[in-house]
Amino acid sequence: MSCDATYLGIVADVQTLITAVRPHCRVFLVEAPGVVVVQAHWQHWPCLFPQHGPGRKHERPIVLEPWQEEAVCQAPGDFLRGLLHSDGARVRNWATRRVAGELKRYDYPRWQFSNRSEDILGLCCWALDLAGVAWRRSGPSTVSVSTRAGVARLDELVGPKT
Repeated sequence: MSCDATYLGIVADVQTLITAVRPHCRVFLVEAPGVVVVQAHWQHWPCLFPQHGPGRKHERPIVLEPWQEEAVCQAPGDFLRGLLHSDGARVRNWATRRVAGELKRYDYPRWQFSNRSEDILGLCCWALDLAGVAWRRSGPSTVSVSTRAGVARLDELVGPKT
């Protein structure tokens, strides 16, 4: 898995998860400018991740196996954490409104998830529903969470990228 070298906490999390799944497997870190590739060789990885395959994700179906759906239903926060730490961000958004004739600026946090795969976007929205988080599609490839309650819930479930 390719990880942004800025987020060494995520690199450590990936190492920990690989070791939890395969306790006796050696985990390798391959560093390149701006990236750390975390890898472990095992012929059965495709059994755990049948979605992985040739071609671009947005040009082929990405569907969870029944056992994966069950795992997400039991822990949607963990699934969301993986999605948002890989293809998401917690950002500050702003808007201006005219109030009593005066232009006011509002600044607030929001979570955004971007992906070109409709299937992956759909899985994100499904997991947000499971976690009770209000969301909306703010663009063709973006899902946004902007309500105070939704942002607070994702802050609790996902935590910051470190």
